[in-house]
Amino acid sequence: MSSKTTYEYYGANFKKMSPLRAVAQSLFFHRNAKSKIEVLTASKAYNLASCQAGVTVTDMPIYEEAKKRFSLPENACILNDNHGAIVGRNAGARKFYNKSDSAAKAHLEEVAREAVFCLQKKSLIQGNAVIGLDSDLMLKASMITIESDANNLWNWLHNFMPYELYEEEYKKSKPLPIQDILVIADPEWVAPKPEYKEGLVIVDPYENIIFSLGMRYFGERKKGTLTLAWTSGMRLGQIACHAGIKEIDFRNCKNEKFHRLQKRSIAFFGLSGSGKSSQTNSHDHAGSLPEGFVRTILHDDAFQVDLEERACRVWEPTLFDKTDSRDLSHPDWKYCISSQNNALIEKDKKLHILGMDVRNGNGRAIFDRDLLGKNAYTNRCGFPHAICWLMKDETLPPVLRFSNNALAVAMGSTLMTKRTAAENVPLEEMKKLVFEPFANPFRVYELYRDCEGFMKIFEAGAHCYSFNSGFFWSQEGTPEIKIPLKTSLRLSTAILCDELQWEPWEMLKGAMVPTKESIEPILPGYHDLYSTKNLKDKIAYKTLFIDRFQQRYGFLKHSDLVEKPDLLTKLLESLQANVT
Repeated sequence: MSSKTTYEYYGANFKKMSPLRAVAQSLFFHRNAKSKIEVLTASKAYNLASCQAGVTVTDMPIYEEAKKRFSLPENACILNDNHGAIVGRNAGARKFYNKSDSAAKAHLEEVAREAVFCLQKKSLIQGNAVIGLDSDLMLKASMITIESDANNLWNWLHNFMPYELYEEEYKKSKPLPIQDILVIADPEWVAPKPEYKEGLVIVDPYENIIFSLGMRYFGERKKGTLTLAWTSGMRLGQIACHAGIKEIDFRNCKNEKFHRLQKRSIAFFGLSGSGKSSQTNSHDHAGSLPEGFVRTILHDDAFQVDLEERACRVWEPTLFDKTDSRDLSHPDWKYCISSQNNALIEKDKKLHILGMDVRNGNGRAIFDRDLLGKNAYTNRCGFPHAICWLMKDETLPPVLRFSNNALAVAMGSTLMTKRTAAENVPLEEMKKLVFEPFANPFRVYELYRDCEGFMKIFEAGAHCYSFNSGFFWSQEGTPEIKIPLKTSLRLSTAILCDELQWEPWEMLKGAMVPTKESIEPILPGYHDLYSTKNLKDKIAYKTLFIDRFQQRYGFLKHSDLVEKPDLLTKLLESLQANVT
């Protein structure tokens, strides 16, 4: 087997097990003469969820292949679950047990014990899943929740892989020195303190345990589970990636000049709304990829990089996507398995899901990977040829290449962007620029570990770029220039196909921009439109540019990188803006 049971992992010394995991474990083994926890398959979870208050059974059939895979009824239709006031994740509700002092740990243990005591009086259900689809990286996970939360269990099971469908593969997989993941959820939990009124998530990533209390949104369960999986991969020496990655095979292109490129993987790191999924899932980069290419997608949200094996491995078999761009007639609905926080509308006497975020922000659905195309995805791909940070910083041009590995890491560790409705923050917070290192708000270990990991990736040969997926600096008398997705897609093709030559960018040592001679045949007018040499209001631009890099400098200087002074010095020295 891959990960280890509690007994297998701690058997030599049970004192190494945290009280928090012991509390969780006691619930998984709870049984008495009157009741026991019912373990549900995916099909049983679906049937129970379809009867749940708050869940609507639509008239839209679940994707046929998924229906067969999960042994669902022939007439099984998509379930839509609307969660209420909160329709996104709540970072403020997360408490990290491993980072807490002794007093805080004692308090969290007390809260967990009381939550489990109350749960023991309720009708409970359990689901078991396999996290990770490559035989070298598989973990077993189990979730217990209340019966009325069956829809979230159904979503969790097919967002990952129901254990009963992958049991044989799991048993043959590589043994790992990692505990099984345990998830305990109770959306009806009553908060003992006002500070927990929007819920509480207790996380212990080194014990692979999470309590999700008073929270209805499925994304909390998904990302909570992924947090534990990513950290498990990091404990194995692999780099966690909240990113999308795909591989392009040029060997059968009609034009033989592309054959030398062989296979190349490109990864995109960005928060929700940054263009990460649009870049990763694009079929042909707006028609710019050469005829005869073959595209294979690993995933658009989560994977792990194994430096030793020079491979990337996927965690999930489905896509958890926003529905804000999907109207009633969108072809993607064919591949839908479940839906949440979406409006409903009757058409031709049938109940349909209405996306477009007309009801609330952050409408979501889980789609089968066949949406990407049959045989268009894989569970393992090659080492990244290119890694791209997706920024939203109007002082940056549409693309930069970093010739300095320290600068590449510094820019990734100070990835600048804006919050979205996916993260349940006030509107005014969504307008502010924030730093989210490597676009991963679910990193629960020290930042320097990721910095060391990505430095190794670049030293091993990956090239690093940043893409501005928002707006570029306004010129005198004109508004900010929106950078079209089509432009970014064309630049991705140019990077993969070695179509660009690069020259130093005058604003930042170690950063490069495409030469006019190489970019103009590809994107006419690009050079003049995005050149910082042509800006009319240079003083205001340089003032903001300096401020942004001072913010980056300050962010790193006051981070846990102080524990790695040599690495910190390299990163800070690379962030010196050249504005003379």
